[in-house]
Amino acid sequence: MTATPDLGLPRVASPDLLRSVFRRHAAGVAVITAPGETGPVGFTATSLSSVSAEPPMLSFGIGTGASSWPAVSRAEYVGVHILGEHQQALAATFARSGADRFGAPTVWHEGPQGVPVLDDVLAWLVCRVVARVPAGDHRIVLAEVLLGDPAGPGRPLLYHQGRFTALRD
Repeated sequence: MTATPDLGLPRVASPDLLRSVFRRHAAGVAVITAPGETGPVGFTATSLSSVSAEPPMLSFGIGTGASSWPAVSRAEYVGVHILGEHQQALAATFARSGADRFGAPTVWHEGPQGVPVLDDVLAWLVCRVVARVPAGDHRIVLAEVLLGDPAGPGRPLLYHQGRFTALRD
């Protein structure tokens, strides 16, 4: 057995390093929603990822300390909403702790399986949760896509350098 040379690297990087690097990574902005015991819950996510085409599956991360986590930890179905560049205020509302996320001016309706569906988004999906995988202080939620609408108006909202932004022409 050969030893791995010590390259002078720490065994585990700091959370600050991860945050600094990912501030430079432009990501699409989504809002994840779920029915809750006392009303709908939701949060802004930039961790949305396509996982599989057959069956159609996606994933997103959620912190176990997030106010939405208790409902998402029990939800059979979730809503996934791709936000448009015109929805910076909506993204900020769903990212802000303690905000009334489903109060005015948020426009939404109850969709299939009781999932809260946001209006006027670029695209939305209703998904069945198939797994919640522990990942440090988060969980990676894997969900199978059941139905949705990809035909909303506009261009995508992005998150980059710690703020919401739009594509440049």
